[in-house]
Amino acid sequence: MSIEKNTRELDRDIVRDFSARMSYASYLQLPTLLSAQQPVSNPEHHDEMLFIIQHQTTELWLKLVLHELRSAAAWLRSDDLGSALKAIARVKHIQKTLTEQWSVLATLTPTEYSQFRGFLGNSSGFQSSQYRAVEFILGNKNAKMLPVFDSDPAAQEMLCELLEAPSIYDDFLAYLKRQGFEVPASVLERDVSKAHEFCPELVPVFKYIYENAADNWGAYEACEELVDLEDNFQLWRFRHLRTVQRTIGMKSGTGGSSGAAFLQKALELTFFPELFAVRTEIGQ
Repeated sequence: MSIEKNTRELDRDIVRDFSARMSYASYLQLPTLLSAQQPVSNPEHHDEMLFIIQHQTTELWLKLVLHELRSAAAWLRSDDLGSALKAIARVKHIQKTLTEQWSVLATLTPTEYSQFRGFLGNSSGFQSSQYRAVEFILGNKNAKMLPVFDSDPAAQEMLCELLEAPSIYDDFLAYLKRQGFEVPASVLERDVSKAHEFCPELVPVFKYIYENAADNWGAYEACEELVDLEDNFQLWRFRHLRTVQRTIGMKSGTGGSSGAAFLQKALELTFFPELFAVRTEIGQ
């Protein structure tokens, strides 16, 4: 086969001159984005590029997750359930992508990682302000995390704002109350800067919604979307744990945590406990 026959002709009207036009690279600021991968190992280790890009892309996806969850919470506060559920549905797809990404990092063997890990100093994913922000907006509030960001005032301000704001679960429960469901006042008036704790009085509310789904379809669908959200988050946590275990075993984390043991404890945390507890009650 000749080269000519295996070469695609360009359409006549394809734009070629970008001296006065916006290009793909300028719109996405690719020179800035693609120059942000700066390995610190010396001599530079081949696999550090994977490590950097894995974490940078995660941060980009987390930025979008925060964007969508903030919007979903605002739509819930304005009783626009449909728009809120659309945003949550998008977050669920992002979560699946984030979870799948761990399989790429898992190709980094313990020997390969050990050759540049020492150059990371105390930098650690534990210090991701966006990850912590996602946890806060979903309800896993923890003021003890704030001092980690003393050296980053902008990140700390964002987290303080989210710490004091209702979680998306708080906003959903307030929405249910406005729709006529008997959400306990103690839940609606709680200190939202604290992590939500299991409230047995909420379970009958969700049991009624589930057992009368046809008459409460919006609320029913929202409950299931939130369950999906938590399931996906737990899967991400689990894949993170397993990737760490296969890469560094039970070593301490670079940021000073106990490593895999610390991540294991996170699997015990829950965002929406009543939505899981109600499963035991349905049909009884």
